[in-house]
Formats: sequence, structure tokens, C-alpha cells
Amino acid sequence: MPHDNIRVESIYDKDEVKKQADIKILLKISKYLKPYKFIFAVTILMLMFTAGLETAGPFILKIAIDKYLIPKNYNGFLYMVVLFGLIILFQFGVRYVQQYMTEYLGEKIMLDLRMNIFSHIHKMEMSFFDRNRVGRLMTRVTTDVQTLNEMLSSGVVALFGDVFIIAAIIAMMLNLDLKLSLVTFSVLILLAAATIIFRNKVRIYFNIIREKISAINSYLQETITGIITVKILNRQKRNDMEFAALNNEYLKEYIKTIFSYAVFFPVVFLIETLAVALIIWYGGGQVIRSILTLGTLVAFIQYIGKFFHPISDLSEKFGILQEAIAASERIFGLLETQPAIVSPANARILTEVKGDIKFKNVWFAYNAENYILKDISFEVSSGESIAFVGATGSGKTSIINILARFYDIDRGNIYLDGIDIREFDLQNLRRHVGVVSQDVFLFSGTIIDNIRLGNKEITLEQVREAARFVNADKFIEKLDGKYFHEVKERGQTLSVGQKQLIAFARAIVFNPKVLLVLDEATSSVDTEIEGLIQDALKKVMHGRTTIIIAHRLSTIRNTDRIIVLSKGKIIESGTHKNLLKNKGIYYKLHKYQYQLQ
Repeated sequence: MPHDNIRVESIYDKDEVKKQADIKILLKISKYLKPYKFIFAVTILMLMFTAGLETAGPFILKIAIDKYLIPKNYNGFLYMVVLFGLIILFQFGVRYVQQYMTEYLGEKIMLDLRMNIFSHIHKMEMSFFDRNRVGRLMTRVTTDVQTLNEMLSSGVVALFGDVFIIAAIIAMMLNLDLKLSLVTFSVLILLAAATIIFRNKVRIYFNIIREKISAINSYLQETITGIITVKILNRQKRNDMEFAALNNEYLKEYIKTIFSYAVFFPVVFLIETLAVALIIWYGGGQVIRSILTLGTLVAFIQYIGKFFHPISDLSEKFGILQEAIAASERIFGLLETQPAIVSPANARILTEVKGDIKFKNVWFAYNAENYILKDISFEVSSGESIAFVGATGSGKTSIINILARFYDIDRGNIYLDGIDIREFDLQNLRRHVGVVSQDVFLFSGTIIDNIRLGNKEITLEQVREAARFVNADKFIEKLDGKYFHEVKERGQTLSVGQKQLIAFARAIVFNPKVLLVLDEATSSVDTEIEGLIQDALKKVMHGRTTIIIAHRLSTIRNTDRIIVLSKGKIIESGTHKNLLKNKGIYYKLHKYQYQLQ
């Protein structure tokens, strides 16, 4: 027995925790209602009108039967029929306004919520995206938000309406006949038990279903993004099988919810039928004994039908509510995840940057204690160009990542113009740092939009000048529409070299003082394009502090200094000629690449 008591208390405590969590989630959602409180208030008022009109119909029917039909007063009966019709028409108008405002309210809140999520995702550091798949984040912005919209537009507001109708019907039934009302309400114990069982089952299923949808979205996003690889490796059938497995898992869980609904609604109908039977049994006896009027009995039968409809509706809305709460937990979990890399209070903002860079005893790890960079120290003077070389995994790319504060270092300091970069406003820091990557990401839109990245303050002439400067104009002028040529998703219709020239044009048009050329921006291109890129690189490097991550050593011979990394440490440093004379690691790398040519 003691063990049983402990278990009961444990279940009770868990249920209480869930209730408190649900209330907190609903309070968070309610904050999004504040800007639209007038619309919400009008909607609730319309629902109260609707509840009153719902109860008016059976009451008029009672009067029509008792006062006009039984006494055979045709004129009075006709008057009640007309009144009944007018109430139905008025109810239609009220419901129209209420439904329109409810849907409008839901869409406005969803717009605000989507914008908040999208903006919040932009603020997150790169390690956040390492931990969270794109498909999962897409689920938050699309599927989860849509689920919340269903709750707001047809859930919470409609729930108020159902509660008002139930309360109004109960009040009318009690007013008409207390004893018959109590007999009718005796079946509510069965209804409450069925609802509790249904609620507990459905909540569990909806939580699992959301995880399954997230997995489907993630797999779908990865497959479509990598469709070229899928086709080259003939993975279509394998992918179909894996996607089918994910869908079957989702179907399996969703069938459980279907089963719950398939059982619950017939049970509600059975309880409603039982309530009608009790009304006819008890109320009919009262009518025969002339204790109750026939109109009252008919009104009760009408009311019980109207009473159970919102109760069934409430149960369905409860399913929507549980699904929305599960979605809201994930949405607010994302919104409450604070970015690890933020601008400090009283952040430094510089309008002019010279470009002096200093790394002092820098240690960095993507995962705790698994250091990629170990006690790195070096300096780069304003306008100087340096290159990092080394084997894959030596830490070259990490230099770029931490200098732009995509990741924060674990120990040491990085200075820009003598100021620790952690003291800068993040946007201000990145405004002065340009990155040219090998894998240039182009957005759907036009060439001009991809160069100026939507900044309308940059004119077409400035874009053309930047493109001419880096030799990108040579292929842009040949495109249909030229600078207004439509770029397909990820720039699929452009070559690697053309995309890299656009990246150089971006760097020029935003005019950063520090330029980071990431992972060999001149690889995988033909000789002609390589010549244009090399010329563009020389131009954009002029007057800028430049750090190049290089694989092909031929591209960095003319840099002011070359730093060789090995296993996260600086092994060698010097000019191309000096490093060759030393015959160290750089010499071996150079000799190896020369032999391959």
C-alpha cells in the first residue's frame, strides 16, 4: 500500500506540473493578443450574443407550443414562427462577424509570431545551427505556427463560445425546471470520465506526432537540397525506402489519435442519447401528471442537443489545444533559447577601422576540451596580407570563424585595432569584415540583389562599378536582363567561378576593411575564370587587411606572410621564399603539390 500511495502522488504531481506548464504556455500566447485586445474583446462579445441566441430558439419554441399551438391560436403561433426566423437571421449575421474577426485575429498573431521566430533565428550563433537541423527549424516556423493558428482561430476563441453556450443552456434549463435539469445532468459524470481518458491519451500522441513531422521535414529538406548527389549516387530507391519508413512511423502514431477520436465521439453520442432518454422518461411522466408542460419537455430535448454539441466541440477543441500546446512548447523553447554570442552592453561602434589584427594565446574548440586551435598568437598590420596553410583539420577555417565571431574563443584574446572583438557591436564588427567563400551562397532573386544583398541604399551604378572592378561584368553583361537577371535557387544556373566573382563584387560594394578569403576561393574553376578571380583577388586585397585560407599554394606566393598550421598550432611563419629555404612542412606541401601538377 505505501508503494501505491507513492505512485499515486507521483502521478498527481506530474499532472500538476503539466497543468502549470500548460498555463504558462497559454500566458505566453496571451501576450501576442495584447496588440489586438480590441478585436479580441469584440469577438468575445459576438460569442456572448451567439450564446444568447442559441438559447432563445428552444425557449421561443416552448412558448409557441404552450401558449399558441395547444390553445390553437394560429395568429400568435405565426408571430412566434416569424420571430424564430428573425433570430436565426440575426444569429447568421453575428456568427459571420465573429468568424471573420476570429480568423483575422489568428492570422495577425501568426504574422507576429513568424516574424519573431525568423528574427530570433537570425540572432543565434553558428553552433546553434550545428545542433539544430534546418528541417527542424522550418517545422517551428511553418507547421508548429500553423498548429497554433488553428488553436487561435478555431480553438481558444471558439472554446469561449462553447463555454458561453453551455453556461447559457444550463441557466435556461435550471430556470425552466430544476428537477428535470438535475436528472439530465446526472449523465455528466460519465461524460467527464470519458473526456479525461480521451485528453490523457491524445496529449501523448500529439507530442509524438510533432516529433515525427519534424523528422519528415528534416529528411525532406536534406534530400531536396542534396538532390544532385542523390541522383549521381542513384540513391532514389534507398531514399524512398527511408522516407517511407519515416512516413509509416508518423502514420502509425496518427492512427492512434484517429482511434481515440473514433471511440470518443460515439461515446459522447451514446451519453447524449442516454440524456434524451432520461428527459423523455422523467419529463414525459411529469407531462402526463400535468406537472410539466409539453413545451418545456420539447425545449429540454432541444437544449440537450444544443448542450452536447458544444461539449463534443470542446473535446475536439481540446485535441487542437493539446496539439497547439505541444507545438507552443517547442516554439517558445526556441524563442527562449538565448544566443550565446551577443553584443555586450555599451558595445563599441567604430565608423572607421584601420585593420590591425592580433591573436593572443587563442584556444578554441567546437566541442569542449577538443581544441581545434591551441595557443595561437600572431599579428597582422593594417593593409597586410597573410595566408594560412596546412592539412585538413589543422584549424585554418576556424581562424575565419572566430575572427568574425561566428564562434567565440575559449581562452585568449582577439583584437581589432587594439580592441578586443568581444567589445564590438556584432553588426558593427561584421560590417568591417568581408568573407569570400569557395561555396558562395546565392539567394533567389536578381544579380543586383545578390551583390547588394537587398541594401537599397547601394545604387545600380555602385553595383556595376564593383562588378567591373572584380571582372564580374564580363559574364553579367552577357546574361538576359544583365544585372536584373533572375538567379535560380542557390545560383544553380551559374558556374562556381561566376558565383565567386559575385562574392568578390559583394566584398567591394560593402567595402570592408578586413577581407577573409575562405577555403580557396579559386579552386574548381577553369583557367580563364581563374585568371579573372586572381586578378579580382589582387584588386580587393589592395589597401585591405587580408587573411587567406589556402589549399593551392600557387595562389598565395605574393602574400606578405604565410603561416603554417598543424594540429591547431603554428609550426612555421614567413614569406614564400623563406619557407621554401627552411625546407619544413611548407616545403613538403609545396613539393607535393608541384609533383601533382
